[in-house]
Amino acid sequence: MPAPDPNASAAAGPALSVLSVQVERDRGVGWLWLDRAEARNAMGRAFFAELPQAIGALGADPAVRAVVVAARGPHFSVGLDLKELGSTLAGGPTASGEDQATDPTAPRRSSPAARAFATRRSVLAMQAAITAVADCPKPVLAAVHGACVGGGVDLVTACDIRLASAEAFFSVRETKVAIVADLGTLQRLPRIVPAGAVAELCFTGKDVPAERARALGLVNDVLPDPEALWAAAGAMAAEIAANPPLAVQGTKAVLRASADRTIAEGLDYVATWNAGMLQSDDLVEAMTAFVEKRSPRFTGT
Repeated sequence: MPAPDPNASAAAGPALSVLSVQVERDRGVGWLWLDRAEARNAMGRAFFAELPQAIGALGADPAVRAVVVAARGPHFSVGLDLKELGSTLAGGPTASGEDQATDPTAPRRSSPAARAFATRRSVLAMQAAITAVADCPKPVLAAVHGACVGGGVDLVTACDIRLASAEAFFSVRETKVAIVADLGTLQRLPRIVPAGAVAELCFTGKDVPAERARALGLVNDVLPDPEALWAAAGAMAAEIAANPPLAVQGTKAVLRASADRTIAEGLDYVATWNAGMLQSDDLVEAMTAFVEKRSPRFTGT
């Protein structure tokens, strides 16, 4: 299945156009495009407001069976928009009493505790936006080209599968700018790559090229260029979408549940899951199609 044209407006089904994210639907695959190319897809307030809405809409749409997160412009994302979010992360305005005397409308300097509380509240809200991607019931693929820095890594580690183009690079850059990564990388990256690699990437903040990322297991495959990347992501998503959706979504749910359980607990969980899901119409269709030697037609029921 060819990828939608990243330089075109939304097409192939109903679309949701917003400030930083654009959604497209095409034959069972939902495309979520980071759409702030002029700012190298830096993540600002609009992004964190729109991301959970967009991924939520795709997750709730029964016509969508897999999701691809991709980006317009030359880069996937350079991470947080520090120009826009800097004051937010610092706890908001800190006008002095002297400032307020000359300008009564100036906000009063807040206490360190109040600023810390405001910062924590902002970080939790941004964490929730990224977690919405991880919580999507459909498989989510990340198609990464160009720079994937800081918050970009937070986003792609919340996805189930990652593909990259040859010129892509990844950087857990927060350490270099005096920040501890706090939107999910430090929690999700250790579940994807070995502990030593996590330490190297996070302590150094170095740029990791696509081939090294593949060697570490951070990405599943590396494609020659962005066009090949989008085509491969679309083809893989279409392959997933062709499978029975209840079984695919059930597999994702069981994998997530088993990650925090013992093997015995995970086996018990999947036994309970299948006790209900083995009664699906899609299972009957799979068996019937096998006997009749034809391609199955899955409906998600």
